[in-house]
Amino acid sequence: MLGCKGEAVVRRWLTLVTGLLECLCFAGVVFGWASLVFVLKTEGYFSYLCVNTTGVNGTQLLDCSAQDEQFSLIFTIASFMNNFLLLPNGFLFDRFVCSFFLSALSVLLFPALSCISVGGILFLVTNMQIGNLFGSARSTIITLYNGAFDSSSALFLIIKLLFEAGISLRASFLFLAACGIIHLVRTFLLLPRTHIPYPLPEGYTYGINCGQTKTFSPEQTAAIAMATFWECFLSKFFLWHLVWLSVMQLRHYLFIGTLNPMLQRLTQGEPSLVSTYTNAFAVTQLCGVLCAPWNGLIMDRHKGKPRATGVSEKEADLRASVLSLTLTALQCVLFSICASTPFLSLQYLTFVLQVLNRSFLYGGNAAFISIAFPPCHFGKLYGMIMALSAVVALLQYPCFTLVKGVLGGDPLYVNIALTLLSLLAFIHPVCVYLHCCGLAAQRGKPKDTLPSRSS
Repeated sequence: MLGCKGEAVVRRWLTLVTGLLECLCFAGVVFGWASLVFVLKTEGYFSYLCVNTTGVNGTQLLDCSAQDEQFSLIFTIASFMNNFLLLPNGFLFDRFVCSFFLSALSVLLFPALSCISVGGILFLVTNMQIGNLFGSARSTIITLYNGAFDSSSALFLIIKLLFEAGISLRASFLFLAACGIIHLVRTFLLLPRTHIPYPLPEGYTYGINCGQTKTFSPEQTAAIAMATFWECFLSKFFLWHLVWLSVMQLRHYLFIGTLNPMLQRLTQGEPSLVSTYTNAFAVTQLCGVLCAPWNGLIMDRHKGKPRATGVSEKEADLRASVLSLTLTALQCVLFSICASTPFLSLQYLTFVLQVLNRSFLYGGNAAFISIAFPPCHFGKLYGMIMALSAVVALLQYPCFTLVKGVLGGDPLYVNIALTLLSLLAFIHPVCVYLHCCGLAAQRGKPKDTLPSRSS
């Protein structure tokens, strides 16, 4: 039989693997929206909004722009709820830790998709703390979970394929709802009652143990904090990180929310081609879990190596994050350029760049917050930044309305504007780099020189 130490190691790996499966199968399914829209259109949802119009040559055309606008509104609300409700949940996370499952099946798509969205993001938030159990690979595991969150959007592709095989939407969603039992069992057996602290104290255990359990309350963790929540919130790091996340997230949300009408336009409304490209997009989402850990490896590449004299672990982490932040911003610009180019075959490359950038974006977001700010504020700051970025993401709906109305269905000018807006993301890594250079300069000053307060 395994000893206490052996049981603890097995429990940690079981927690890691089951959390990964939980995020991979359920957390980010809402972002497979393009696949679900295809099914919903086939089922006739909002089909009454389609009207017959006369084309240039006098031919009769079916105009479904109002239907597309309604579907875009549903995704806008769901993606907003996905992020904005992390604000109150983040405060609860810093006080209590448990795993939630919120799923819904309703004839009303608005509350149904919103509940699926909110429940999924809570899976991600509660599981990211598992990275604290693996100190030297902490950022890698955080990004891995975010990659699984991205890949879970392929679940709607599976539902789409099952629908085409004769399985109804009702049966698929009832099965997902029944899976809530699995989440409850895992919560009670493999998650701690409170936070997993970082750095991990010696002898830390959780769950059902053969020996005495050593846990640490949020108050004990907060006692070692170097800054208050408001100091963190008002810092330049948080401000520019918010800009970095918001501009790129807006680009991704608008792309996902308008993918179906974009494919309709590029394929001249050919259903088989729309289905093929929709499936291709959904399949590429599976690669998120493979792409995201590379970002974590970039951020963890200095772990285990000796640091220069006077360099703290936080400073080393921040310096390592500069490359990650820069690569993510560069990927977004390349993705936006490809998405702005109206060539159908080029969209395969767009799909690849989209999933690569999205996996880097959300994994890097969580990893940066975990290394730049005290652990006791992680939930609040993560919830705050996601909520504020959700407000910015609401711009996707007026952008979609602008394209459908004034621009006559041509998104070129909106895409160019979003590409230029994405360039703002480069300010954040420059800010972090200059901060690290300032710390290095302070170490070179005479000892009697008082260092200025860092951000």
